Amino acid sequence: MLETDVLVIGAGPAGSAAAKHAALGGADVILIDKKSEIGTPKRCAEGIYDHGLKWLGIDPDPQWAVQRINGGVIIAPDKTRLTLDESILPEKGYIIERKVFDKYMAMDAARAGAKIMVKTRAKSITNDEDANGSFYLVDCEQMDEMIEIKTRIIIAADGPESRIAKALGINSTTKPEDMMAGVQYEMVGVNCERMDLVELHLGAFTNGGYAWVFPKGDDIANVGIGIKASSEKLAIDFLNEFIQSYPPLHNAKAVELNVGGDPIGGMIERIYDDNLLICGDAAGQVDPITCGGIILGILGGMTAGQVAAKAIIDKDYSHERLKEYSIRYDEITHGAIPKLKKAHDVFRSLSDDDLNQIVHAFYGLDYKNMDPKDFIKVAFKLPIRLALKLGTIFKAIF
Repeated sequence: MLETDVLVIGAGPAGSAAAKHAALGGADVILIDKKSEIGTPKRCAEGIYDHGLKWLGIDPDPQWAVQRINGGVIIAPDKTRLTLDESILPEKGYIIERKVFDKYMAMDAARAGAKIMVKTRAKSITNDEDANGSFYLVDCEQMDEMIEIKTRIIIAADGPESRIAKALGINSTTKPEDMMAGVQYEMVGVNCERMDLVELHLGAFTNGGYAWVFPKGDDIANVGIGIKASSEKLAIDFLNEFIQSYPPLHNAKAVELNVGGDPIGGMIERIYDDNLLICGDAAGQVDPITCGGIILGILGGMTAGQVAAKAIIDKDYSHERLKEYSIRYDEITHGAIPKLKKAHDVFRSLSDDDLNQIVHAFYGLDYKNMDPKDFIKVAFKLPIRLALKLGTIFKAIF
């Protein structure tokens, strides 16, 4: 039997952050992952922004920060292009290589003192108690052999609809309408007008989501689409149709296919319990607007690890003690996820004509010198119904 204070299940960015910060807080930590190679397969468009990295205290490393991004282009259903680049936006970002970044995060956890165990799957969990309080016994399969891990706290970071959370009595099921089905090719031979700008393509053809082209350097890009998981038509069919219809992709060839589900319904009802914390996609720590979960997930892992370490010192693993995690996460993120969920619900209600009118209203503005009065002018260009919806989205985001 192996014994540890904290067992983190899942070595994505959130799980590795949890392991790192629990170890930095003085806890004995084991981080397990069912895969033989951390970071594969990737299920991510791989975009990250500068402010998020600074928020997390992570310096970009050229090993995984592969393409500098200077802004983006929003393409309306009628093909009107709204370009927001470095001449307008102060914020920049990177397209990263997740297969390298995830290992980087796990190595950071190892350097902090966490023990890493790959190709290790949690099979069953039982609860017990000794003189030092309650604990979990986790039976794991590692390299076709069974091992047992005794731990005071489990941090579940095992992805959407967490199997671990469900096994421990937490409802982590995502409603079909709150799950985004994503499919993406990594492609070579992409010929976009600017390969330092991300592209977001809007319209009914995405069935409630959007399509993207995220450049990765030279003529390489991630090209994908996210649609409602409840759609009768497969996401890959939507994506293939988009690629055939978009001229910069006509000579592009796929070298990798990625698929996965993204929970965009907000956080699950409860992200903590006795001896348990849940973070990352498992907790629904995903931006419902962009479907991005790297920054929000790492913040969840970091906070969970810090709270777990303090609970170990206090020898109190009860849900009353671990509730601090939920409170602190809400404070750190300023309650962003529920607000963004409301914005996404409004976005989903917009028709192609609505989207065209909104993009046209912003087209040609002097963004560098804009003030609040200019946003009012934009609102006056739109029907009252649309202006109110746009106001709801802006209020949630900003």
